Amino acid sequence: MPTPLTSGLTPLPREFFDRPSVELAPRLLGCLIVTDPVVLRITEVEAYAGSQDPGSHAYRGKSARNATMFGPAGHLYVYRHMGLHSCMNLVAADPGEGTGCLIRAGEVVAGRETARHRRTTSGVTRKDTDLAQGPGRLTVALGITWHDDGLDVCAPDAPVWVADRAREPAIGAGVRIGLNEAASDPVRHPWRFRIVGDPTVSGPPAYNR
Repeated sequence: MPTPLTSGLTPLPREFFDRPSVELAPRLLGCLIVTDPVVLRITEVEAYAGSQDPGSHAYRGKSARNATMFGPAGHLYVYRHMGLHSCMNLVAADPGEGTGCLIRAGEVVAGRETARHRRTTSGVTRKDTDLAQGPGRLTVALGITWHDDGLDVCAPDAPVWVADRAREPAIGAGVRIGLNEAASDPVRHPWRFRIVGDPTVSGPPAYNR
């Protein structure tokens, strides 16, 4: 059922996601991830470039774990990180490329009480800005788990879908977080994109200047 916030919005088509991950990632900033009843505005993403990227789960090829990344654009690739929490990605580009964008952080703009209940059940949350501040918190707030791996956000009546942003935000770029040295080269892989000055962006302050 549409909320006042999502009434009139439509899911983005598959063609939107069918582009290189490094192009898709900044374009996702400001877009809305819509579930029921939580809606989240994306404020931080990281791009991963498949076999060309030592930070990517697809770097060494296709496996049972990362198979969704090698499928069509516009699907969720959801994995469990260290067995503790789930992280969600949006698959980019053509089938077989194994590329996608990790959704790192966002602002909960609808369904805040539901998001807060989910977060306090699984951990600690002190303020609205930390409800989805980080990839593990974000999936909890949205109610997304690793069982949602492979979900098509472009399908009719999809339980999770993405709507376009209302305007282009100010965008900053920098090094990705928590990866090995080869994948954290700020010259070769400045592929973490964020909305400049947004309080929901994760990571150390030095990374967000």
